[in-house]
Amino acid sequence: MHAINQYQEFVAEYLQSQLAIKEPKNLYEPIHYILGLGGKRIRPVLTLMSAEIFGSSYQKALPAALAVEVFHNFSLVHDDIMDDAPLRRGNTTVHEKWNINTGILSGDAMLILAYQYFEKYEPVIFRDLAKLFSKTALEVCEGQQWDVDFESRTDVTIPEYLKMIEYKTAVLVAAAMKMGAIIAETSTENADLIYDFGLNLGIAFQLQDDYLDAFGDPKTFGKQVGGDIIENKKTYLYLKALEFANEIDKQELVELFLIQMEENEAKIAQVKAIFLNSGAATATQKAIEAYTFKAFETLDKMNIDSEKKNILRVFGEGLMGRKV
Repeated sequence: MHAINQYQEFVAEYLQSQLAIKEPKNLYEPIHYILGLGGKRIRPVLTLMSAEIFGSSYQKALPAALAVEVFHNFSLVHDDIMDDAPLRRGNTTVHEKWNINTGILSGDAMLILAYQYFEKYEPVIFRDLAKLFSKTALEVCEGQQWDVDFESRTDVTIPEYLKMIEYKTAVLVAAAMKMGAIIAETSTENADLIYDFGLNLGIAFQLQDDYLDAFGDPKTFGKQVGGDIIENKKTYLYLKALEFANEIDKQELVELFLIQMEENEAKIAQVKAIFLNSGAATATQKAIEAYTFKAFETLDKMNIDSEKKNILRVFGEGLMGRKV
């Protein structure tokens, strides 16, 4: 097994080896740009880690790991267009640096490139990876559509929101881990359990992202703090605030999320105050912890040694306490 920073280096090195200068430049340069922005690379790291957890080498899992990373970044390029986001990982988004048409087309190319990495595997493994990937990719699209739909709805429930983030975010984390298990050719039971581990960890990860969007440090978070508030997104924080806030604060929150303000800083400050005073911020932190511990419960059923279970547990704890 290797340390997280080592897996990140392996992914970065393999990615660099795959980046070739191609024509037309306006198609491939945006792809190189978004992939070169780095980020935490959590999903490909999980593919490499999972492969080694189940007795394979990280080298064998590199193509699948890069497929996950390329697909994830494809979804970010298109998400940023839909959200009209100016920043990604502290840098200008692709559609802002080039234009919307280039962002759409380069994103499309990334989706196709992601599938091509599975061609490096033998037919049986290729089939299982591609089947999982297709299912996951469609679920991510479904989650994104729910996310868009929720922006114009005033009756979003917490179960609906949790299903949305499960599809939009968590299924890709889960699939990344299961891909490592498939490549290692472990038991079906182990592969399903590592999927469940990743799914719950992915929900915790997205809830943490929601929390950091409101309360993160702009210097470390890498995205525009308060972006969800500006976009009137019905996050877990928002829904919990509606559940817990007094009638005056509840009415103010609803009204703030029905308008677009010229002074976004004032809106962000008002909303954050309601999140804090209502107890929604604390409830969100508790939910992050609960889903992380739910992920840990699957480790007890997994047929691997205790040292490897502890590696997964430490990784989950690290995600729960992240600031970026």
